[in-house]
Amino acid sequence: MQAILNQLGDLVLGSVPTAVFFLILLAAYQVLVRKPMEKVLADRHGRTGGAMDDAKAAIAAAEAKTTEYETRLRDARSEIFNARAARQKAASDTRDKALAEARTAAQHRIGVAREAVERSGVEARAQIETQAAALSQSVMAAILPHRAGVAR
Repeated sequence: MQAILNQLGDLVLGSVPTAVFFLILLAAYQVLVRKPMEKVLADRHGRTGGAMDDAKAAIAAAEAKTTEYETRLRDARSEIFNARAARQKAASDTRDKALAEARTAAQHRIGVAREAVERSGVEARAQIETQAAALSQSVMAAILPHRAGVAR
């Protein structure tokens, strides 16, 4: 057993320089590779994360502008529709007023024409009555003297 312990002691003693070399290598790795790599990765993450944050902010701003433009467009369309409706109403009112004036003027002309026709009818009746009386007188004169001549 003593031999085994001596062999183990020799092995441990022989591995001490390897262990020391491994610890030096590990320290060098920490200083030369790992810490600079972590620094670069942190910087890279900061840049990409910042870029991502900037991109998200730009997207949010674009969405806000899009919403604002859509609202303005909707308002402008509403104003155009209201203005168009107002113009149509004004045109309709003007047309209705012109129609009412034309109707009134036509009714007035019809009334004047009726009065003229009635006056003309009255005058024609008066002329017919006058002419009928004169015609009856001449017929009577024509018939009666002829009868008077036959009777004599």
